[in-house]
Amino acid sequence: MAESLRTAVIQVSAGQDKLKNVLRANKLVRSAAEKGAKFILLPEVFNARAPINSASELKEIFEPIPGFSTQEFFKIAKSHRVFILAGSILERAEDRKAFNTSLLISPQGKIAARYRKQNLFDARVSGKALKESRFILKGKNNATTDVFGFKVGLSICYDLRFTSLYDRYRKQGVDIICVPASFTASTGRAHWEVLLRARAIENQCYVLAPNQAGRDGKGVKTYGHSMIVDPWGKIIGKADRENEKILYAVLSKKNIIKANKILPSIRY
Repeated sequence: MAESLRTAVIQVSAGQDKLKNVLRANKLVRSAAEKGAKFILLPEVFNARAPINSASELKEIFEPIPGFSTQEFFKIAKSHRVFILAGSILERAEDRKAFNTSLLISPQGKIAARYRKQNLFDARVSGKALKESRFILKGKNNATTDVFGFKVGLSICYDLRFTSLYDRYRKQGVDIICVPASFTASTGRAHWEVLLRARAIENQCYVLAPNQAGRDGKGVKTYGHSMIVDPWGKIIGKADRENEKILYAVLSKKNIIKANKILPSIRY
């Protein structure tokens, strides 16, 4: 069982051109793998951030799994013997609906885990009404799996505010929580860092949080500041607000054990 894990958290600024976004994501993932990362993560909706105001617009973006946006990752994962988290795509569910789905791909080029976002973002941000539930179905199941000896729990963006999901992961003894996101700038300034650090502290695990930068399909600014947080709540990797970035860090089982020895009542 591995005692350490080299990870890469990728920040992008995806636009409306799906092909362009996917090709760029493939290039960044391949680059991270070539630099020795064994667990590589992309943000939420890395493949397209186009406006969705109708079922016809949704049809332009959603797709099956495996599908166009993920097919190359299966090849990269197998050829480089790495795990890849395709942060999230809109997975076709039915004619007028989709799931917001995070896909973990194994070094065998197979699906290791699939998580569908449980807490949908229905809010008003910077005067704009954002209602994810209009076209997105709510997921029902948690998802954990093993990544080179580290137990990983999956979540997406707005899930970060709901501790019940992470409480279940804590009871399962996860070593890493993944939070691919497209977190808005206004809520991000207030809550992104504090929530990520809180999830790491209360669960005594690493938190890997690749976020989107730039503006989303509705013109809402996203926060960037992708982060890697250790089990003591220390930020060990952080991007800026605007730019594409790959954060690298080596995660250590010793740091998880150390935190648990100091505060043994928290993790179990």
